[in-house]
Amino acid sequence: MTNTVTRTQHELTNARTRIVGTRDGRLADAIVTIVRIAGTVRTRATAVWARVSAVVTPLGWSIAVIMLLSFVLGYRFGWVEAVAMAWTSLALACAALFYLIGRNAHEVTLAMPANRVVVGEKAPGEITVHNPTRRRISGVRVEVPVGFGLAEFAMPSLPAGAEYRDVFIVPTAHRGVIPIGPVRTVRADPVGLLRREVVWASTLELFVHPRTTAIPSMSTGFIRDLEGAPTRDLTSSDIAFHALREYVPGDERRNIHWKSTAKTGSYMVRQYEQTRRSHLMIALSLAAADYATAEEFELAVSAAGSLGVRAIRDARDVSVVASERTPDFAKRAVRAVRRLSTLGRARLLDDLARVELAQTALPLTELARVASDSAAGISIAFLVCGSTVPANELQAAALQFPIGVDVIAVVCDESAPPSLRRVADLTVLTVGVLEDLQKSLARRTASA
Repeated sequence: MTNTVTRTQHELTNARTRIVGTRDGRLADAIVTIVRIAGTVRTRATAVWARVSAVVTPLGWSIAVIMLLSFVLGYRFGWVEAVAMAWTSLALACAALFYLIGRNAHEVTLAMPANRVVVGEKAPGEITVHNPTRRRISGVRVEVPVGFGLAEFAMPSLPAGAEYRDVFIVPTAHRGVIPIGPVRTVRADPVGLLRREVVWASTLELFVHPRTTAIPSMSTGFIRDLEGAPTRDLTSSDIAFHALREYVPGDERRNIHWKSTAKTGSYMVRQYEQTRRSHLMIALSLAAADYATAEEFELAVSAAGSLGVRAIRDARDVSVVASERTPDFAKRAVRAVRRLSTLGRARLLDDLARVELAQTALPLTELARVASDSAAGISIAFLVCGSTVPANELQAAALQFPIGVDVIAVVCDESAPPSLRRVADLTVLTVGVLEDLQKSLARRTASA
């Protein structure tokens, strides 16, 4: 039997262990508290500086420094050129302030025709600027933050009651959730010393779903279903008749078979084979150590999504879980799983769009242990991981599930050909591309 290796506190790699190691005393707690307070102060100072720098541009700060030095040096040493430069800089600053005077009377809206796309698809967005006033509006620029990028629009002069519309395309080369907005309008002077921003629209989220492949119904090997084969467990009340046996105290009288009782002269009761609806478990590892490359992880997310979507379409009982990560300042590893929504295809893919690799996430063996304890009646479990998980750890993960649960490990390895092999009671499917998943599952069903 394979021994299960449990991660201890010494193996944590969160922020606390990087600061104080494995020490767990008052001094260690004090040091961690000081570091956290320093981080909070730095964050708030950064926020204040961001508000100030949002009005004064880098060029504006440069002009302010030049103006101050020119005044000091010009009047201290009598340099006429420096004095002229100082007053010129002051005039430019005053002129820049003139461009910021007044209120922004226009209305700006942001719309996304579709807030869910598959990775690689086009995602258009639209902005609309309306001038509800009786005067013409000009000199305004519209900015739309898109993830870490920025879309800029030079809005033309708008007469009273006019509208301006423009469309932009959001790049979706990578899976994830892209925040779009809030839309802001910018009024700035021609030189670029000062700028005034006004936020108009709320932030929208664009869900970039992982790519999935179509898996034929029942190809995933569902068992223990009312429409499928019954289990070997016997019960006194079900729908699949098994045999008759003699009555023992405690049996319900309604299960007595009276015709057989009359023939044998002793009470006989019906016995049934227990049938129950299949419960599919999909466990996705988020531990960075379980994957060789980021591409392997994306393939694993797509594989988990394909299995989950097929189960939802078949109206099966399905649970999709992912490794939980240990917080940066936690003293001990958090042994828990994150449950993803299975209320519908879109909800599941939304949650899969958010998952990310983490150094402190539960490894596959611990994930299987917690996942097995978190759901009852599991009939088949898929463990989705990368190529760096050795065979003995796959076996250890499979042993975390009760006897009778069919465990299938989906190993994502882009450098390996698709394969299907048995390791004791564990089925290991190796997939190099997403389309291999469908073929491998079909081969497993055929060989079952």
